[in-house]
Amino acid sequence: MKLLLVSAVALIDIEGRVLLAQRPEGKSMAGLWEFPGGKVEPGETPEAALVRELHEELGIETWNSCLAPLTFASHSYDDFHLMMPLFACRKWNGVPTPREGQVLKWVKARDLREYPMPPADIPLIPILRDLL
Repeated sequence: MKLLLVSAVALIDIEGRVLLAQRPEGKSMAGLWEFPGGKVEPGETPEAALVRELHEELGIETWNSCLAPLTFASHSYDDFHLMMPLFACRKWNGVPTPREGQVLKWVKARDLREYPMPPADIPLIPILRDLL
């Protein structure tokens, strides 16, 4: 089974809300909500992938030093196994703006369960709830 490494981030605003992105139509699992991030490219660290993805997807700048390792997801889908480190980030420049057709929403940690998410993301919710 193919191993897919994806890096994700819980962007946390000053009110303690977490940014979720809704997968756009045409993508697998369209309509589900997820933490921003993306595939780690060959030769890239998970942190470098997040810095790049946040710039490409949301138009914001952050730095490796602002990404705190929080937890990870390990989940088998039908055709691949996902390993996904989740970082927490409270410092960035710019306003997150959807650049790839996704919908963005700031959500209080206690309300995360109200948003349908991919199976790999669901076990991350209690960890964020405890943190925030």
